[in-house]
Amino acid sequence: MTTLRSAAVVGAGPNGLTAAAVLARAGLRVEVFEAGPAPGGAARSVRFYDRTIDLGAAAHPFGVASPAFRALGLEDHGLEWAHPRYPLAHLFDDDPAALLHRDLNATARGLGVDGPAWRALHAPIAQLSDAHLANVLRPLTGVPPHPLAMARFGVRAAPPASAQARALFRTEAARALFIGSALHALCSPTLPFTSAFGVLFGALGMTTGWPVARGGSGAITDALASVLATHGGVIHTAHPVTDMRELTRFDAVVLALTPRQVLGLRNLIVPERRARVLRDWRYGPGAFKIDYALDGPVPWRDPAVGEAGTVHLGGTVPDLIAAERAIARGEMPARPVVLVAQQSAADPGRGHTLWAYAHVPHGFTGSALEHIEGQLERFAPGFTAHVLARRVMSPTDLETWNPNLVGGDIAGGAMTGTQLFLRPGFVRNPYQLTQRVFLASAATAPGGGVHGMPGWHAAHAVLRSA
Repeated sequence: MTTLRSAAVVGAGPNGLTAAAVLARAGLRVEVFEAGPAPGGAARSVRFYDRTIDLGAAAHPFGVASPAFRALGLEDHGLEWAHPRYPLAHLFDDDPAALLHRDLNATARGLGVDGPAWRALHAPIAQLSDAHLANVLRPLTGVPPHPLAMARFGVRAAPPASAQARALFRTEAARALFIGSALHALCSPTLPFTSAFGVLFGALGMTTGWPVARGGSGAITDALASVLATHGGVIHTAHPVTDMRELTRFDAVVLALTPRQVLGLRNLIVPERRARVLRDWRYGPGAFKIDYALDGPVPWRDPAVGEAGTVHLGGTVPDLIAAERAIARGEMPARPVVLVAQQSAADPGRGHTLWAYAHVPHGFTGSALEHIEGQLERFAPGFTAHVLARRVMSPTDLETWNPNLVGGDIAGGAMTGTQLFLRPGFVRNPYQLTQRVFLASAATAPGGGVHGMPGWHAAHAVLRSA
């Protein structure tokens, strides 16, 4: 390819829109094709029971820190981040909640005897957060842009989160706060490299925070769409692409799709080695999600939790480990890990809502409603009496709504084994599939999250191919 004049992007989630915005800013004629009725993918919001709820992602530690979003100037296009008093809380049955503050020293003070160890683990990452983000929000192959920072991070990232927590901390509060952050990898904290998620999520929370997008996560989509429109890009909704012959008029095509959807496209000719990599892709555990409209604040057992944006429900470290091990065996635990977002703690204009999902086995076909509400009642007695309405999304419902969420996997593929480092596999250019076809979903590095980085890297791979 010698001249690039046009590009098509398939999928209008954050990654697809980021890729489209970058290409449009570079002067290409860009058209985005979205199968659903509206753009946004996992970053969409709707009105529900006269309140604003997020259909997918809710809290955005990577969004507010994203180099791609910063470079695109989303805040100049209407995006506003809203921060709760506490980025994160982890609840226990009897003891006070463990709280992550937007300050390393304040968090350490709250952890008492474990404060010095908490500070020693996180300080080098928090102090150089931009360098660490530059290292990890890219393919984890080759020489990183900040090698010394990567070495400091690697020492902290390699151990299983459960082993590192036992080795460094003496209290259940510090251990659970750390391991709870590691569970955002949607895998057992006993696996190697899960400490990477614990350290990074914690460091981000204590620096740039875990905000919500004011007015709903759809505001991120609106800002990306505004950047795209400013540079002449067009979004076609309710327009699924099933055959690559529909896109022959474009010089380049960016697929913001996971491997299963890519392989389902007709007349896409992929070299056998790359096709084998896509066929071998593994999807991870699922999510069972509920949105609640409430008549008032959640009656948390510890009132401080009412000011936390993200809340982890799971109890003690043995409880967390047992639940995730059951998921890995394909079993539904009686007390699953439940991750909660109370966006109204930072953005009261949305009304009283609660967003919650439980980790469930991949493709789980049962109901986790009682499991989730059992955990909510455990840590907020009387919660269900405040529920006005529920919106329940099983793994099947999530995949029907967004086909990239295969089996309810919200990470675009398991974050274990080689897939943690090599997304979508051991290939020279993970973002380029053929001469004119490129990949930009969470199945490419750096993986899941509303940060746009797979789209950012894919777009620059397109521009380098000219």
